[in-house]
Amino acid sequence: MQAAGLVAHHGIAHTRWATHGVPSERNAHPHVSAGLAVVHNGIIENYAELKQELIADGYLFNSDTDTEVIAHLIQRTLKSAPDLFAAVRLTTARLVGAYAIAVVQEWNDAIVVARHGAPLLLGLGEDGNYAASDASALLQVTRRMIYLEDGDVAELRRDAIRIVGAGGTAASVPADRPVHESTLSADDVELGDYRHYMQKEIFEQPQALAATLEMIGGAQTLSPNLFGVAAPEMLAGVRSVLILACGTSYHAGLVARYWIEQLAGVACSVEIASEYRYRVSVPNPEQLVVAISQSGETADTLASVKHAKALGMGRTLAVCNVPESAIVRECALRFLTRAGPEIGVASTKAFTTQLAALFLLAVTLAKQAGRLTPEQEAAQLKALRHLPVAVQKVLALEPEIKVWATRFADKQHALFLGRGHHYPIALEGALKLKEISYIHAEGYPAGELKHGPLALVDKDMPVISIAPNDALLEKLKSNLKEVAARGGELYVFADADSAVDEEAGVHVLRLPEHYGLLSPVLHVVPLQLLSYHAALVKGTDVDKPRNLAKSVTVE
Repeated sequence: MQAAGLVAHHGIAHTRWATHGVPSERNAHPHVSAGLAVVHNGIIENYAELKQELIADGYLFNSDTDTEVIAHLIQRTLKSAPDLFAAVRLTTARLVGAYAIAVVQEWNDAIVVARHGAPLLLGLGEDGNYAASDASALLQVTRRMIYLEDGDVAELRRDAIRIVGAGGTAASVPADRPVHESTLSADDVELGDYRHYMQKEIFEQPQALAATLEMIGGAQTLSPNLFGVAAPEMLAGVRSVLILACGTSYHAGLVARYWIEQLAGVACSVEIASEYRYRVSVPNPEQLVVAISQSGETADTLASVKHAKALGMGRTLAVCNVPESAIVRECALRFLTRAGPEIGVASTKAFTTQLAALFLLAVTLAKQAGRLTPEQEAAQLKALRHLPVAVQKVLALEPEIKVWATRFADKQHALFLGRGHHYPIALEGALKLKEISYIHAEGYPAGELKHGPLALVDKDMPVISIAPNDALLEKLKSNLKEVAARGGELYVFADADSAVDEEAGVHVLRLPEHYGLLSPVLHVVPLQLLSYHAALVKGTDVDKPRNLAKSVTVE
């Protein structure tokens, strides 16, 4: 490799901020100890104890990070270990927590990597071998990849690799890990003519939805085999569902609860994964546990699935965008969304494809429960197949949304309102706005206005509302009158036939068509565009908002 006048045959780099300590040069990776350097993704939970041990042994620390402990520990272990590979294996045996590490040593032409609880894969190239935390980072050099398992340690040289699994000694028999050919290409992660990846990914949603729903393209009926060969038996008799997810995926789960209970008559609860395993819950072995994650490496969601399985809940289903991810491997059933690589931190196309997958699950459970006539099944399949076209029509509203976004430039707060299965869409709209524009935003059920949030409404706090033409429209219109009466500025995303009139202080943008139960998929798209253009107006970093990471692989 060559960069800035340097010539080398191997190297390591890290693009994440310092998990421990403020983001600064002293806390930036790599961390060095007497001729070796380490980069690390994750959190070492026992770093304080190890640090004190190393300080007592004479080691000096130059950062506030937990990663520097790893560097010094490997360096000390090298004094008695035969080589770097053995030293890394012996060191990782002492680490408690999550880590994916890469280590290089002066005068050694190998890179040694190890993982536990954080994603790490190897890329097998024609002119070298590579390691990364995500497949998209490797597509420029190779599509042949090996996904390491927890406890694996690997040594990479230009023309060879070796992998040893968890347990045993440094001289253990190499682990046999299969090579996977990625279906992605380098073009999938190119920005192309778009200004930002988030914009590109918003406009890729029709294609992403079409790809995700491809398997029902010509189907006359739904089969539970969409979720795996064991699905017919595992889904039979399901009378309750537990959904585990974080962030945007959690909002997808909240929408799915409405669909599953309405269509299938199956009780559904949705848990924030980071909370679920830390409370005493009542396990139900007959319950279907659904884990939702874009990356399939979300640490809290993965841990919550393992917790549910430990409680005897073995009916597990992963809804995920990455085939070889940890959550997919952990679950008995799977539905792989085909959103393609999502580079922008704020999730867009991953969310809408998750919704499509979860709607398929709701309809399948309804059919299993005998609550779906052939005519109803055909109607739902037709609606799903039309979804990419419907989303494409919504994207055509971008010019009008850009005008609205200019009015958010000087705003500090915003309120999003929705009712029924659009309430989670209000939550998602608020999350998008706060993530990338740094405008404080909250999502609320519109009926809760009088129970507190109405106190915040004034001319400086825009209120964004989702107004589909459904059974709750009249209730929602009453809620909007409450906002207008307090001087609030309303921005309403309505269906074409929603009887919401534009007037002073009430701005209305109409979506091309009403889409029934699948309306949340359409209504989230203008909220994504609003957030994106508001961020542009404010000049924030759209694709890489401060303090956030794409895949949350630590607690």
